Amino acid sequence: MAAAETDREVPSALCSEFLNFSAKDTAAKWLQAIDLPKEVYQHLARYVPKIYCLGPNLNPQSEDLLAQLLLQAPLEWYLCGEEPSLGLAKLEQSNQPSQLCGHVFKVGEPTYSCRECAADPTCVLCMQCFLGSVHKEHRYRMTTSGGGGFCDCGDTEAWKKGPYCQKHEPNISDSSQEDPLANLSADMIARTYNIFSIILKYAVDMLTWDKEDELPQGLEPPERGDTYYCMLFNDEVHTYEQVIYTLQKAVNCTQKEAVSFATTVDRDGRKSVRYGDFQFCEQAKSVIVRNTSRQTKPLRVQVMHSSVVAHQCFALKALNWLGQIIRYSDALRRILCQVGLQKGPEGENSSLVDTLMLCDSKMWKGARNIYHQLFMSSLLMDLKYKKQFAIQFAKNYQRLQTDFMEDDHERLVSVTSLSVQLFTVPTMARMLITEENLMTTIIRTFLDHLRHRDLQGRFQFERYTAQQAFKFRRVQSLIGDLKYVLISCPTEWTDKLREKFLEGLDAFLELLKCMQGMDPVVRQVGQHIEMEPEWEAAFTLQMKLTHIISMMQEWCASDERVLIEAYKKCLTALTHCHSGFTDGEQPITLSMCGHSVDTIRYCVSQEKVSIHLPVSRLLAGLHVLLSKTEVAYRFPEQLPLSELSPPMLIEHPLRCLVLCAQVHAGMWRRNGFSLVNQIYYYHNVKCRVEMFDKDLMMLQAGASMMDPNHFLMIVLSRFELFHIFSSADCRKRYNRENANKDVVQQNSTLIEEMLHLIIMVVGERFAPGIGQVENCDELKREIVHQLCIRPMAHSELVKALPENENKETGMERVIDSVALFKKPGVTGRGLYELRPECAKQFNLYFHHYSRADQSKAEEAQRKLKRQNGEDSALPPPVLPPFCQLFASLVNILQCDVLLGMLGAVLQWAVEPSGGHWSESMLQRVLHLIGMALLEEQQQLESNSEDNEVTFNFTLKISRPGEAPSNTPSILALLETLQNAPHLEVHKDMIRWILKMVVSIKTMRERTAAAPSPEGAGHCQEQTVRDKDKAERKRKAEMARLRREKIMAQMSEMQRHFINENKELFQQSLEELDASTSASQEHSPSSWDSALVCVGPRRWRAGGSERRQVVTCILCQEEQEIRPDGRAMVLAAFVQRSTVMSKNRRRPPHNPESYDPLFMHPDLSFGTHTGSCGHIMHSHCWQRYFEAVQAKEQRRQQRLRVHTSYDVENGEFLCPLCECLSNTVIPLLPLTKTSCSSEQPGLSLWLNTTSQQIKALHSAQRKAKPTNAAATSEILTVEEYPPPEGFRLDHMPLNPYSSSIKEMLTTFGTATYKVGLKVHPNEQDPRVPIMCWGSCAYTIQSIERLLVDEEKPLFGSLPCRQDDCLRSLARFGSACWSVSSLSTVQSHFVRLLSALVPDPQVENSPCIVDVDMFHLLVSLVLSYPALHCQDSSGLSVDAAQLHLLHLVTVAHVVQILLSSVPVELTMEQESGEVEREEEESVGLLYNTLKTHLGSSLREVSSGWHLWRCVKTGILPFLRGAALFFHHLNGVPAPPELQALGAGEWEALCAYLCLPSNLLQLYYNHKEVLEPLLQWWCSHPVVHQCLQTPKTLISYPRESNRLIELPEDYSALINQASSFTCPKSGGDKSRAPTLCLVCGTMLCSQSYCCQTELEGEDVGACTAHTFACGAGVGIFLRVRESQVLFLAGKTKGCFYAPPYLDDYGETDQGLRRGNPLHLCRERYRKIQKLWRQHSITEEIGHAQEANQTLVGIDWQHL
Repeated sequence: MAAAETDREVPSALCSEFLNFSAKDTAAKWLQAIDLPKEVYQHLARYVPKIYCLGPNLNPQSEDLLAQLLLQAPLEWYLCGEEPSLGLAKLEQSNQPSQLCGHVFKVGEPTYSCRECAADPTCVLCMQCFLGSVHKEHRYRMTTSGGGGFCDCGDTEAWKKGPYCQKHEPNISDSSQEDPLANLSADMIARTYNIFSIILKYAVDMLTWDKEDELPQGLEPPERGDTYYCMLFNDEVHTYEQVIYTLQKAVNCTQKEAVSFATTVDRDGRKSVRYGDFQFCEQAKSVIVRNTSRQTKPLRVQVMHSSVVAHQCFALKALNWLGQIIRYSDALRRILCQVGLQKGPEGENSSLVDTLMLCDSKMWKGARNIYHQLFMSSLLMDLKYKKQFAIQFAKNYQRLQTDFMEDDHERLVSVTSLSVQLFTVPTMARMLITEENLMTTIIRTFLDHLRHRDLQGRFQFERYTAQQAFKFRRVQSLIGDLKYVLISCPTEWTDKLREKFLEGLDAFLELLKCMQGMDPVVRQVGQHIEMEPEWEAAFTLQMKLTHIISMMQEWCASDERVLIEAYKKCLTALTHCHSGFTDGEQPITLSMCGHSVDTIRYCVSQEKVSIHLPVSRLLAGLHVLLSKTEVAYRFPEQLPLSELSPPMLIEHPLRCLVLCAQVHAGMWRRNGFSLVNQIYYYHNVKCRVEMFDKDLMMLQAGASMMDPNHFLMIVLSRFELFHIFSSADCRKRYNRENANKDVVQQNSTLIEEMLHLIIMVVGERFAPGIGQVENCDELKREIVHQLCIRPMAHSELVKALPENENKETGMERVIDSVALFKKPGVTGRGLYELRPECAKQFNLYFHHYSRADQSKAEEAQRKLKRQNGEDSALPPPVLPPFCQLFASLVNILQCDVLLGMLGAVLQWAVEPSGGHWSESMLQRVLHLIGMALLEEQQQLESNSEDNEVTFNFTLKISRPGEAPSNTPSILALLETLQNAPHLEVHKDMIRWILKMVVSIKTMRERTAAAPSPEGAGHCQEQTVRDKDKAERKRKAEMARLRREKIMAQMSEMQRHFINENKELFQQSLEELDASTSASQEHSPSSWDSALVCVGPRRWRAGGSERRQVVTCILCQEEQEIRPDGRAMVLAAFVQRSTVMSKNRRRPPHNPESYDPLFMHPDLSFGTHTGSCGHIMHSHCWQRYFEAVQAKEQRRQQRLRVHTSYDVENGEFLCPLCECLSNTVIPLLPLTKTSCSSEQPGLSLWLNTTSQQIKALHSAQRKAKPTNAAATSEILTVEEYPPPEGFRLDHMPLNPYSSSIKEMLTTFGTATYKVGLKVHPNEQDPRVPIMCWGSCAYTIQSIERLLVDEEKPLFGSLPCRQDDCLRSLARFGSACWSVSSLSTVQSHFVRLLSALVPDPQVENSPCIVDVDMFHLLVSLVLSYPALHCQDSSGLSVDAAQLHLLHLVTVAHVVQILLSSVPVELTMEQESGEVEREEEESVGLLYNTLKTHLGSSLREVSSGWHLWRCVKTGILPFLRGAALFFHHLNGVPAPPELQALGAGEWEALCAYLCLPSNLLQLYYNHKEVLEPLLQWWCSHPVVHQCLQTPKTLISYPRESNRLIELPEDYSALINQASSFTCPKSGGDKSRAPTLCLVCGTMLCSQSYCCQTELEGEDVGACTAHTFACGAGVGIFLRVRESQVLFLAGKTKGCFYAPPYLDDYGETDQGLRRGNPLHLCRERYRKIQKLWRQHSITEEIGHAQEANQTLVGIDWQHL
């Protein structure tokens, strides 16, 4: 009770103080004060606890008002020395606006970075600045902010060009960068200084205060009560669910309250969960701690005195206030910076800013966010103090990072995240490197936190606990900081910078040394590895460091002295690593082909080998740079090149490449997946630049400094193939070795891999520095080879190319020179295709191809060559020359060892008896020979006269072997192979090689002294070509003969078959004749010129047309559709719909009491039936559905995966097309109707019908037992005898078989259940009404669809919709037969009473409130229930026609009442044709005016009225035509099967209406005049006309999805300013736009969950039930994804209608290319919606992708 009482007293006490309080006086008093801090503190001590924290619910509105008046106002008065609003305005005027924008981003706000001008990817603009900048015309990238950064507009270091937008453009006049303080008076400066230092100190003290029960000195409250808060703090360990559950137990609150507590804690970092005395709060704390300490550390809870909490609340407010005040003037900002950075008495780290930074991890989330924002708007906006702050930040860097490691909050809310704002400024980064040695600090800090080392001091990540993994993730942010520091390369170096950079490089080499050789592997032999070793940590580290290593090399390359020093340091480091690597390897001598080399014995397949060699790879990179920058040639004396030991350099990279080859050969299978993954990443585009590519460079560097024979022998030895090639008669012996099959297979693969490696070492010359090329050549080559595989989309290409540190691949610069772009259609994406002239650059052994890529590319290129009619050889491409440093590499191609190997492989291919060679081995050998020949040709061509060309490959391959063995020469072997039958595939290549040899010999002879005639070479080439031609001709001839033979056989078989089955063929021909003649007799032209679909004169089908035979998809039996036969059914799907709704705000009706008889014209809810058109026997379907149900029940409860259909709701998938269905429609034959020629006119028919109705009424009355009181009244009502021929007692026979009746009930009940959302009940009188309504609604929706797609009324629908409509209409006319007769009759009576007054029916609706098409369909379909008791010869046809006429007239009146807009002045003179119509419509309108008086406006123009009527009634007539066409089976007239001018006349004729509809009224005026009067006298009509807004006007516009902006960023912007409607002003995490009505929703969050039918559902699901009757189409703005939802359990994602310039969608906004609306794709989504296919689309998506099924769609 205590709390409640104080609650009541406080406000009154405050009020009196509050009224007497004057901010001005307080400020005046402070001005006089001697000890200002004491005065201010006393003021705060007195008022803060009275304003803040007075009860369990903190009430921010009133608190903020009071704080403004009692606390902030005196501060502002003191600061300005006058009325604050005046003083601050003056400051603002005199202030020069800053050129920095400094807008701090909210979560989810769009940010823009220019890919051409930004200094690095962290330079971003806010939307306003971007739209006003030059960059919007450039290639920009758009992303959504994670919150916390700020706009870099105006920062000249952030942009290469265009740093300012129009708004922040500096004025030329005020270029004098004067001190901003010059504008302020000294007095004002002193006051500001005083107040800022007091308030900032107060805020810092309060936020870093850690005592829970007392306050700093000077702030103790005058009186303290026993009021405490139990404060819960956020951590990143416990989940939402754990917190919610714990809170419900601890402070017994509801689930909803607990959710709101948890959300606030997550957002603000803390929340009080209980208020009261100490004991009360302490108890809650103990429960929370006890409950959460089981698995992890407990939640942090503190019991705090209310005055402490109050001061902390005001401290946050004070920081906000400081942030606002300094916006008025740069001078104030500068004073605040001075105050913050001023050192205190304790010296180092004693300023207030330091205190805040160093206590960062002790504060809660909300406090951190607020002071970070203050830092951004003050320190980072003032360039002078930004520098000072950066120095403090760098000094404390190690401590800050250590705190961050211990803290568990994400980096976003840690002060360390400010590094991106400081380190990315190039001048600042360089200053920090030179003055604070920042680079070394970062790397040392990094090494300090990664402590797991093995004995050799390398990192060791195995036995890696979750705790360590968490820490490792945190440590990675340090690498990010290092990247920021290095991101822009210096253009000029100072000695100091060189010194500090090299010091940093030393530290970096220490780090790389810890990585060199980490995670070594040893081959498992015998049994499979038991535990997969931890490999991911090492690769994560490698990936993170990839860019750093590249940037280090860029820095080194920009200064020659640095490069030379770095090269030396790196070499020393490598030598140091190697000295520890000799694992007792013995020296051996290898000799082969007359050469010998000393090396060591080492087997990759037996010893330890590691894939991590960053020191070697860095050295390789630097070595190539020496060549690229030409330092190697200019200062050779400064480089230790002579001291290098090439075998040492290549040793480890070679081992690594051999490891890959052995893994490919399957030798390491037992090492499990971890090794496979490591090899995969080694080659992967993310890592290869600093792994695989550099290993290859190192081999090239080593080989270029060695004798090529020695190099190849070492390679053979490491590949463990030396023994095969070194023996004297290796060409023979290797075949005879009857070794184990596996070993042979492995060796073959190893030989292939080794040959591939040689091809790469000699052929990879596209890195600048190795070959004489530019950077862009390397890139072009990558793109060409990707596109040789297949045409690719832009995003695929980007993924296949390595990104640099700026996330750029540079592809856009070169793509157009090698590829052509093809735009996408409505689906798919834009593709780049290779330009045909680039195909000749294709290299089959391109070093970045994976195995799969290589075979795809080979196939594609051979196919291309065959299409162009060339031979299918894929010779090696012409290569650029090597740089000087690497020039000796070409000698590998002509060295003895290689020739020996080539000869051996060719020899094995000649006699492939042993089968120990493979075709790909041969292919590689041919490729190498081709490379050598091209090399020789190039050298000959480029050779100047006097030089002897030393490269003489042709000579060497023509020489046979030495005396004892006399092996044939390579050339001879090739000529032998040319005719080998088993080498068909390689013929073309061998032929190409031989041609090359001939042409090179000719060239050599030409350069020789005696120029010999060219004829010889030419003639040899000629003979080769002739042979070639003859061979091709022979093959073609063979193929032709074979084809002819097959054709002859086939026609013979055909003839034979026809002879055997003669009578069959005869029969079918006769039938064909008969049917054609029959159709001529029945054609309508013979007896009635016009096709009419309704009324006594309508077209009637003959017997053969009425017969309909269909096949069941389940049992494949044919079955004729007959009323007494077995039922055939169509799979159908019934759904509620609001697609045509004109009023989405109508509240949903109560399903139990709602009466759906009359549909309101706003069509706010309808029931739509669709079908996939597949037909089954009803009993087959029942069996199928029972099987589906049984299967569903058999699935165990716990394994209950969702399926895409819900069996409990009667859903199933169509057995043929898997389309979602939830019921079946029976197929019914046409009903036979007899027609006597004499039929009554309208008035007579109305008369008869009303007599029949009266008879029904009296019969009903008799049937009801009545009480005495009522009898007296009844006697006055005479009894109506039924008219002649109307027998009330006659119970008609049901014409349908039992199975059809059962299906009629099934479909009726399903429609009723879905349409009203009730439990099935076949007895309910509303069942037939729902079925008629569904029929009408479906026809209306299809009619609108045809209009929207500009298709003709008939003949353009897919047959599935035709079948569905036909079945629906015929079902409707039959469904009365399974309902109670009297029910349907009473429905008919009530329906008719809407048009014809009936005294017995109460509250019949007003004519304006009825949808006439629904009324027509219901009347026509319910009439048979009346007609079946009538034997007077009245035909149904006549009744249909009269009903149509009646409803049409009513609709015309309805249109005239509601849809005549204000006239346009343009009166168009129509010809005589429509004069009559215009006059009669004018007359009718005037008649209405006489009945309604002033409610109708004056309209003088008949033309205007007739136009309104004609356009307004067209949809009704089109719908009626569809309806009667399907109901009566009348063929459509040809005029309605095409779009054209004569639609109106054709429609009227088809419907048996006069084309001047008003004749209907004037021909039966005597009957219709009184009806008209009665319609107009309905009380509701007057009300509706008074408020025309509620009236529906005709024709009803089709609904569209909302208009979307052209540019996607407009949507992102709209979403970023959208706040969650539930949690006061909080930004929504997943803003989602409803495309049907345009509402923005807060999806996927606890805050906006609501309860729907007893379940918690997310905002989107709840919205679908209000807006789309359970179906929703949404755009998830942050993900750029369309979301389809249906019901609570179904949903799928769909491609968004936004595409980038490359014709691709960007789901998840990962690429950030600008997106623009693609109208076609949006129309496609709209069409899906209008066709009611969303649910079907979801069904198909979920069937195709099982992961979609498991998502909890209802929480979105």
